[in-house]
Amino acid sequence: MADTPTPAVTISAIAEEAGVSAPTVSRVLNGRGDVAPATRERIESLLRARGYRRRGSRGGEPVGLLDLVFNDLDSPWAVEIIRGVEDAAHAAGSGIVVSAIHRRASSTRQWLQNVRSRTSDGAILVTTDLDSSLRAELEELHMPSVVIDPVGVPDLAVPTIGATNWAGGLSATDYLISMGHRRIAFVAGRPELWCSRARLDGYRAGLETAGLNVDDALVVPGEFDYESGFRAGERLFGLADPPTAVFSASDQMTLGVYEALRRRGLRVPADVSVIGFDDLPEARWASPPLTTVRQPLAEMGRLAVHTVHRLLRGEAIESPRVELATELVVRDSTAAVPGSSAE
Repeated sequence: MADTPTPAVTISAIAEEAGVSAPTVSRVLNGRGDVAPATRERIESLLRARGYRRRGSRGGEPVGLLDLVFNDLDSPWAVEIIRGVEDAAHAAGSGIVVSAIHRRASSTRQWLQNVRSRTSDGAILVTTDLDSSLRAELEELHMPSVVIDPVGVPDLAVPTIGATNWAGGLSATDYLISMGHRRIAFVAGRPELWCSRARLDGYRAGLETAGLNVDDALVVPGEFDYESGFRAGERLFGLADPPTAVFSASDQMTLGVYEALRRRGLRVPADVSVIGFDDLPEARWASPPLTTVRQPLAEMGRLAVHTVHRLLRGEAIESPRVELATELVVRDSTAAVPGSSAE
C-alpha cells in the first residue's frame, strides 16, 4: 500500500502553533532582526521540528526558477529591469519566467496558478501592490519575494528595491534653477506609484528651497508613456505664460514633450530646456541628446535576484528597503536662460 504524502507545513500553521502572526514567521524566515529573541527561538524551533522547507532550499544547489512579474511589458524601462535580472540569474544558474498581469486580479490569479504548476523558487514583482492576500498566497507557497519600485508605501515585511527618486527630482529641479529657469513645469507619473510621488516631492522641494512658488498649472499628470508626455506638452505650451523648462518623471514622457515642442516650432534647448528621468538608451540618441536623471534599472534587477537567493539560503537581509543612488546626466537638452547669470 502506497504511503500517503505528508502535507506541506505552512507558514500559517507555524504561526498558529507559535501564537504569533504569519508576518512574524515570515520576518524570521527572511532574516529580519526586528523579532524578539525568545519569539525568534520559538519559531525557529517549530520550523525545525515540523520539517518546514521553503522552495529552493537545496543545500547549496542552484535555484531553479525565478518568476519576474510586471504590470506591463510595453516599455524600454521594463527591458532594462529584465536585462539586469537575466544577467544575475544566468550567472547563478537560474532560469527566469517573465509575466505581465496588466493590473487585473484575474491575471494575478492565473499567474499564481501557473506558479503552483511549475514550482518556481522565488518571485520578483515590479511596481506591484503586494497586498496582504497576495503576500499570504506566496508565503503559503513557501516562495520568498522581492518588490522593485513598490506601488505604495514600502511594506517592511517584504524586501523592496528602488532608487533615490526624491533626490533625483530635487537634483533635476536644482539644476534648472541654477541655469536661470524660474517657470519650470513638471510632467508627473501615475499618482498611485510611490516613485511618482517621490519625484514630484523632490521637484516641489527644489522650487520651495529656491523661494519659488509651485504653480499648479505647471504640474501636469502623465502615465509614464510617450502619448501622455505629448498631451502634457500640448497643454503646457498652450498656456498664456508657458514654462521655459520642463522636467518629466520619465524619459518616455519627455520624448512625447519633444514632439509637442517640435510641432509648435519650438527648439530644444534654445527655446525650452528639457530634463527626463531614467536614462534609457533612447535618451542618448534623442535629438538633441537628453539631459536626464539616471536610475540604475539593471542594477536594481541584479540586486533583486541576489536578494531572493539570499532569502532562499536563509541569510539575513541587512535592510528591508534599499534605495540605489540616482545621478543627473547632463547632455544637450538644457541651456541657461538668455540674460541670466548662468549664461
